[in-house]
Amino acid sequence: MNNIPSVDLSDFLSDNHEKKQKFVDEIGKAYEEIGFVSLKNHFLSDELVADLYKEVKAFFALDLETKRKYEIEGLGGQRGYVSFGKEHAKGKKEGDLKEFWHFGQEPEANANLPEEYPDNVQVSELPKFNKVGMQAYRQLEKTGIYVLRALALYIGVDEFYFDHWAKNGNSILRPIHYPPITEEPKGAVRAGAHGDINLITLLMGASSGGLQVLRKDGEWMDAIPEEDELVINVGDMLERHTNNKLRSTIHRVVNPPREQWGKPRYSIPFFMHPRGDMDLSCMPECVDAEHPKAFDDITAGEFLHQRLVDIGLIKK
Repeated sequence: MNNIPSVDLSDFLSDNHEKKQKFVDEIGKAYEEIGFVSLKNHFLSDELVADLYKEVKAFFALDLETKRKYEIEGLGGQRGYVSFGKEHAKGKKEGDLKEFWHFGQEPEANANLPEEYPDNVQVSELPKFNKVGMQAYRQLEKTGIYVLRALALYIGVDEFYFDHWAKNGNSILRPIHYPPITEEPKGAVRAGAHGDINLITLLMGASSGGLQVLRKDGEWMDAIPEEDELVINVGDMLERHTNNKLRSTIHRVVNPPREQWGKPRYSIPFFMHPRGDMDLSCMPECVDAEHPKAFDDITAGEFLHQRLVDIGLIKK
């Protein structure tokens, strides 16, 4: 396998049962084997993608003093700006070579959540920034819910099993800026090898390459989607909930060749999290004699807290 499998969401959305089942089988098998797919015919329009990149590039072009106004203490980086080098991969000391922004959930009034989400941070210098960011957030969330419906069918539970947990969930849209590399990095890469925390991650096409996925044979493989595709991978919460049936694959963003060090890289992942009260205990459908229960019971909120400590965004 030299690239991640490609699937077409329009198959799942069609009235043709065979096409819908084909999508379910293709994405389910891909997530058992490699944990990554590229997805075409999602809900993000080219115009919205272009608008979002324009706003994101304008924000990261602001001077550091202005950006630092939006780095809010006490939020564990869950909203607003996180400055360069602050986050690191689990088990690594070197900070990743990136700065980023977080848009978060704005829940419905009747969501009845067990926790209160922080408010999104408003950027006064860019009047369209927050509006465009949340428009993209909603389209990615919608796409993710359909992917989770397909996975529910693949596992053998009700198609809408994940809907309640994903709607109003603690999801994050993270525009990332990897600045030009100006000197030889000492052990640091743009994003160290890691697995994602959440249910699934939906990644908008990055402005340059660098994303690599660790295959089962231990070799790194470049993930190269088509221009209009999203890269979607399984996170640790879903791997845990499915008792390792669906794989959260280690991946990284490597530094470019030296001749490309002068170019910045932009990337916009959407980390789809459930509500904090979702029980991540291993699903009975994924436990049998050959696959005994591999994980202790835990809620999504407890698991998220543990991992934010691990990656340096919050203190214990």
